[in-house]
Amino acid sequence: MNKNVFIIGSGFSSLSASCYLAKVGYNVTVIEKNSSLGGRARQFKKDGFTFDMGPSWYWMPDVFDRFFEDFNKSRSDFYELEKLNPAYKVFFGKNDSISIEDSLDKIKEIFEKEEKGSSVQLQKFMDEAKNNYDIAVKDMLYKMPGISPLELITKKTIFKVKSFISNIRREVRKGFKSHRLKAILEFPVLFLGAKASNTPAFYSFMNYADFGLGTWQPKNGFFDVVSSMVKLGESLGVKFLINSNVDSIEVTNNEVDAIVINGIKHDCSLIISGADYAHTESLLDQKYRQYSDKYWSKKTWAPSSLLFYVGFNKKVPNVAHHNLFFDTDFEKHAQDIYDHPKWTKDPLFYANFTSITNPNTAPKDCENGFFLIPIATNLEDNEDIRNKYFDIIIERLEKLTGEKLKKHIIFKKSFCVNDFEKEYNSYGGNAYGLANTLMQTAFLRPKLRSRKVKNLYFSGQLTVPGPGVPPAIVSGKLVADLIIKNEKNI
Repeated sequence: MNKNVFIIGSGFSSLSASCYLAKVGYNVTVIEKNSSLGGRARQFKKDGFTFDMGPSWYWMPDVFDRFFEDFNKSRSDFYELEKLNPAYKVFFGKNDSISIEDSLDKIKEIFEKEEKGSSVQLQKFMDEAKNNYDIAVKDMLYKMPGISPLELITKKTIFKVKSFISNIRREVRKGFKSHRLKAILEFPVLFLGAKASNTPAFYSFMNYADFGLGTWQPKNGFFDVVSSMVKLGESLGVKFLINSNVDSIEVTNNEVDAIVINGIKHDCSLIISGADYAHTESLLDQKYRQYSDKYWSKKTWAPSSLLFYVGFNKKVPNVAHHNLFFDTDFEKHAQDIYDHPKWTKDPLFYANFTSITNPNTAPKDCENGFFLIPIATNLEDNEDIRNKYFDIIIERLEKLTGEKLKKHIIFKKSFCVNDFEKEYNSYGGNAYGLANTLMQTAFLRPKLRSRKVKNLYFSGQLTVPGPGVPPAIVSGKLVADLIIKNEKNI
């Protein structure tokens, strides 16, 4: 069998798959349509400022460590890692914030100050969350290629039926009364792209990732991870092509035959797409597509985002590396994303300032600000809307920090629905893929392997395990393992 593999896209799942396949002898070429590698985790530089364009939360460090260990390497061989303290700061109003520190014991003290008796409830909640984490990440994550519902049934999960029926919101509100504490505990499931009320309680393992394992930061930013995976891939023989757009995938006798890149046909016998699933299938003749437009339109999508990359010519006071601005109605914003999609009036938003922990990401005495407003997919997107919402969040930031900041902005760059569609061929301009709701979990997600085209595979946030950087890295391993197993059976 010809072992030439083309991988579409250079996000984390593609980089992961490329390394695993190259390790066992495949000739792997990664194709990236944009001018730099990393997919949504690309890097942006301007006037001495450096920004991670997408992912910024380094959670579940054990997943990253395991990836490098699979190649007899150590994560520390590639980049340094620092545990943040505070992990993040949550703003509920002017002079009203809570900083989440770097250990569960410290966090329990914070909870107890907010609500008497809540530290005991938190310990119970976290014990369950850790148990779920051990099952989900250590026992299941690497063994679930999404082929059969039986993947969900183990000696341990059979006792967790209630956790799949109940939801995060219900479990959180059983033990906590403070709206601040409830918001903090419901926040981590946003990484799964769904409302807490629609996310199975089993996913409380994200709370253990938060409070139990902590929030980390690669020394030079999240792009350190991209660079490290590319470096590892190159050492294994992976080839990387940038500015390379895939025009079509050619099929003969229901099997991958060739891929057309920038108008040039390349013979190949195996393709993985880490790019948008729906877009990838549009590269095929209609008869070879598994999922219709109707199928995609009925899915529950994780949010899109309105992003801003901002350079300030002064330091921003009273903020941490990661900051959550929950000073408006959490539930109303969620409804405007999932239930009745529209631009919300008073958005929650997130901001990070990496120059607080790494001064090299901004010129001396300056600050780089990354801002994210979660929004619904398929919303109208234009400069007037972007500017309107930028003014809203900057005015709120000024109010909450007590500092005039707008006049200190050197530049700003925005990125929204139209850009997600243009840069990543993202369905509806989504930023995080499909939400991990009960009916979109495991074998109920789009498949890693095409059932209509032999030797066409998929990876990334639209398939298993789901949205987020650690799941994407695991997705790359799952698809590589599936390919290796299938070849052995030929």
